[in-house]
Amino acid sequence: MRASLVGMSARSPLAFVPGHRAPDEPGAAPLCFAFRGRELLVTQDGQLPGVTLVDSHGIEAIRTQYLGRLGETHCYSAELEPGLKPPPGLAFRDLRPLFASLDPWAHAIAGRAVQIVEWDRSHQFCGACGRQTELSQMDRSRACPICRVPMFPRLSPAIIVAVERDGEILLARSPHFPAGIYSVLAGFVEPGESAEETVVREVFEETGIVARDVRYFASQPWPFPNSLMLGFTAQYESGEIDTSNDEIEDAGWFSPDALPLTFPGNVSISQWLLKDFIERQR
Repeated sequence: MRASLVGMSARSPLAFVPGHRAPDEPGAAPLCFAFRGRELLVTQDGQLPGVTLVDSHGIEAIRTQYLGRLGETHCYSAELEPGLKPPPGLAFRDLRPLFASLDPWAHAIAGRAVQIVEWDRSHQFCGACGRQTELSQMDRSRACPICRVPMFPRLSPAIIVAVERDGEILLARSPHFPAGIYSVLAGFVEPGESAEETVVREVFEETGIVARDVRYFASQPWPFPNSLMLGFTAQYESGEIDTSNDEIEDAGWFSPDALPLTFPGNVSISQWLLKDFIERQR
């Protein structure tokens, strides 16, 4: 299956074409992203198993969803039984460690798939009247035949920001991070806020620092569980660091040559922001 992804590692926006209506024929070698909860079924070395291999073990899905087309390859997601044991040679893995083994496009589609599987599972019934919902043929939604309110996959916008002051960057440590790890600040957008307003609020709430000159940097879908990360840079305006809250254990200003321990790798937007800061200080 990995061979079918060769040459598509560059994230061209045209390489994957999303879709919600399955083709009449899935093709000779479709990709199937099968999940037990939020764990993806993979081989022991963290690769996506072929459909033939999965079928050979008699694995049945509760529900399947069509995702779209990667090049000429059709892609599907599947919801598996919660208590399903992995067959010999296969395993269930969380998506985070699979950054290291899955092709970038395969990991990106897996992130899309796990959110669609969860949406489909949790929206089988109307939240207002309890009736069974119906899958739309027009778009990616489900709706109650009586209430008629469409229910789309949930998407939670969040900001992540690198705040700078005189060649230093503001990094903080959450109590949920691994021991010793620091990162840039992040938080969810609240109703009625712009992303830029969220940046200023989150920085102040978490550290007591007032930020200014908020500028867009980049975005990244982040399926943990269903975020769209909106990255920004900002400049220090005023204030002293205050971490007397429940969200941050510690925070500080750090120069490029005296950084604390940070998340390794280069797969997340927090790492991209930090790398950008370091390169601009050289």
